[in-house]
Amino acid sequence: MSDRITAAETLVAAPPAAGSPHVDAGDAGYSKDLKSRHINMIAIGGAIGTGLFLGAGGRLAGAGPSLAIAYAVCGVFAFFVVRALGELVLYRPSSGAFVSYAREFMGEKGAFAAGWLYFLNWATTAVADITAAATYAHFWGMFSDIPQWILALIALAVVLTANLISVKYFGEMEFWFAIIKVGALVAFMLIGIFLVVTQHPVDGHTPGFSTITDSGGIFPVGMLPMLLVIQGVVFAYASVELCGVAAGETKSPEKIMPKAINSIMWRVGLFYVGSVVLLALLLPYTSYSGDESPFVTVMDKLGIPGAAGVMNLVVLTAALSSLNSGLYSTGRILRSMALSGSAPKFTGRMNKGQVPYGGILLTAGFGVLGVGLNYVMPGEAFEIVLNFASIGILGTWGMIMLCSLLFWHRSRDGRVTRPSYQLPWAPYTQIVTLAFLATVVFLMWWGGGVGRTTVMCLPLIAAALVGGWFVVRRRVNDLAQEREDA
Repeated sequence: MSDRITAAETLVAAPPAAGSPHVDAGDAGYSKDLKSRHINMIAIGGAIGTGLFLGAGGRLAGAGPSLAIAYAVCGVFAFFVVRALGELVLYRPSSGAFVSYAREFMGEKGAFAAGWLYFLNWATTAVADITAAATYAHFWGMFSDIPQWILALIALAVVLTANLISVKYFGEMEFWFAIIKVGALVAFMLIGIFLVVTQHPVDGHTPGFSTITDSGGIFPVGMLPMLLVIQGVVFAYASVELCGVAAGETKSPEKIMPKAINSIMWRVGLFYVGSVVLLALLLPYTSYSGDESPFVTVMDKLGIPGAAGVMNLVVLTAALSSLNSGLYSTGRILRSMALSGSAPKFTGRMNKGQVPYGGILLTAGFGVLGVGLNYVMPGEAFEIVLNFASIGILGTWGMIMLCSLLFWHRSRDGRVTRPSYQLPWAPYTQIVTLAFLATVVFLMWWGGGVGRTTVMCLPLIAAALVGGWFVVRRRVNDLAQEREDA
């Protein structure tokens, strides 16, 4: 593996002219191998992941059919976030994405906070993904005797190897992963609609609205559980920003991005809300659990030979897809930070395939720690990392909306020009979204348990960010001075 850092590491960008876009050294050196079909399917894959395929089971059991409302509400705000990011991408495509925009609008301190919060998101999500993959693998008898931590390690090794080859391989993997996920969900929804329409019994229950009404209605355990699962639902939408990162490695983002982003809204409505409604119509909410994908539960109850195994293979694919995306995006984000001095220097290195392998390996290293977590407490690993990932997601989304708000203010001053593709109802959209994110943090604390413990760790996370900034600020300032002197 080559240790070249490419010309980008020695690139010293001249100060941009007034009104011209910010120049980010971290954007140089990448190939532009991602095509329209890759970006579109990455956008789909980012909106359909482990949070739906595995997490929906436990949340449905805890909140009942009202989970569909939680998915719908969170989906609207997820769309606002990705639409805000899309406007910034059309203003200036960057592989550093929101870290690069934070650097432009909030300075290096903002970029430092945005980047490491995103790393917290994906480092912990990587643990959730390999935990989910190992959990899925235990569905088959041939893997049932293999310890969960070994299966988690195998999943990490396979995806890491593929991710280090080239962005073209990543794009192809995500393309086919997304095809499998979408195809499986469409097939499941068609089967579910058929069962509801024909009133075909499922595990002794007649599908339909009676399944909901006979089990306590939409809010069988009250409205509070629905509110408390929102932080977990936010995790389900964790990858929607991925298409913004990928825009830096495509040739025509101004043509591709609007279409890909706009399609997210109907996908959310169809796949998330639609599938949860169907799950609630097919079986009582008490039939689901967090130990098994709800889609596998339904197929297993139907008794169709091999159906549950096929669906389990699909949800395993979803977990590997999410892990693949996390390694990809953190590699690009960390490289943007490394070339400005706010991340370890080795995370800026690229291999011959123009892949920033240093950042990818750092994220994978935290995945190895997740393997250890699976060894120590296999039953609790997923829930623990899900909560910490949610904090990273909320921080990342908050930074995106802050960047969008500052961008809007600069456009009002005439310092930048907004593209024709814009976040609607600005600046109210940004303000309402930030208020929603703050509410989710409060709900995490209010719910007690692991969520409250996670929120109580926020001062430690803030202290780590402040301490980290004091460690790197001299290097950041030295590199900034070099750019000014050039």
